Amino acid sequence: MTWTWIVLSAYLVGSVPFALLLARRWGTADLRRFGSGNLGAANVLRSTGVAPGVLVAALDIGKGVASVILAAHLTGAPVAPAAAGLAAIIGHVYPVWLGFRGGKGVATAYGVFVVLAPVAALSALGIFVTSVWLTKYVSVGSVLASMTLPLIAYSTGRSTSIVAVSAVAAGLIVFRHRSNLARVLAGTERRLGRSAVGPPALESSRDAPEAPGRSSECGR
Repeated sequence: MTWTWIVLSAYLVGSVPFALLLARRWGTADLRRFGSGNLGAANVLRSTGVAPGVLVAALDIGKGVASVILAAHLTGAPVAPAAAGLAAIIGHVYPVWLGFRGGKGVATAYGVFVVLAPVAALSALGIFVTSVWLTKYVSVGSVLASMTLPLIAYSTGRSTSIVAVSAVAAGLIVFRHRSNLARVLAGTERRLGRSAVGPPALESSRDAPEAPGRSSECGR
């Protein structure tokens, strides 16, 4: 199987919008219009409930795991699993089906690196859990965990391709959390445990959809 098809297949696997589909199944018509507007497990948990939130997290992790394992089986190239993993993360963040407006990639990235760099992934998970427990901000835990992942992957002897992909993934995750970090500094970020009520505060005209009949400037 050629590199093009491997990467494309991983991208398509990553782009399956489980958060949107399962939230709709549980009664939230369009997750992009609730809470943070993000297509991720945290927003599903706040807006729809614990069961669908946990299920979305598991499925998003599974997208990352499946992409890496399939790439490893389809080609003997040592770089292929890392490339497929990155493609899956990009697919989750920028899904073609939804106008390239998806989630923030944290759960899918965890699935990718629990296969590629299990020690680093489990260490990052510990940092995530500890940070969220101390701050009650999922965004803070996500950013801290993603930033430490490449350092741990490097220190535990992972290959250059895996370390490079982890660095790119970390940069993408931090970039997607830039508005969350701004709200943390402003004291307006929603803490874990608070339900999502009403329409989302839109992150930007590129990161979140506009409400019908309204400009993106009115969405804050």
